[in-house]
Amino acid sequence: MASAVPPNFSWVAPGLLAGLAMPRLPAHYQYMYENGIRHLVSLTERSPPYHDTCPGIQVHRLRIADFCPPSHEQIQDFLQIVEDAGAKKEAVAVHCLLGFGRTGTMLACYLVKTQKITGVDAIHEIRKLRHGSIETYDQEKAVVQFYQRIK
Repeated sequence: MASAVPPNFSWVAPGLLAGLAMPRLPAHYQYMYENGIRHLVSLTERSPPYHDTCPGIQVHRLRIADFCPPSHEQIQDFLQIVEDAGAKKEAVAVHCLLGFGRTGTMLACYLVKTQKITGVDAIHEIRKLRHGSIETYDQEKAVVQFYQRIK
């Protein structure tokens, strides 16, 4: 099967962590698989379509309502999935509907933890990499609070 780059796909930590909009075609899963992604963290309330077309990618569900911030537990769960996958040299992709708000928030929390930078710096960094990321004040606040909690 041919692969196709999923919508709004980009690596935040090359070979380890990528963000994207909801994959909508079997070819999107094929692309992720070919690029070493073995875990897809789904932040939407509904499962992504065709996720069963690629058994090599495990889907992890962390349901967050659109435009809402993740809970501290959801952030911890997400970071644990990335850490566990990384230990096995497997990459993780994370998506919400369009790949901006919920996805950007999680990616910024990842930078806070792994690069030891502030929440504000992490938000700027993700917005540089993925324009339009982290859409609401509450999502920004979640990143800043995560930083305050772990520093």
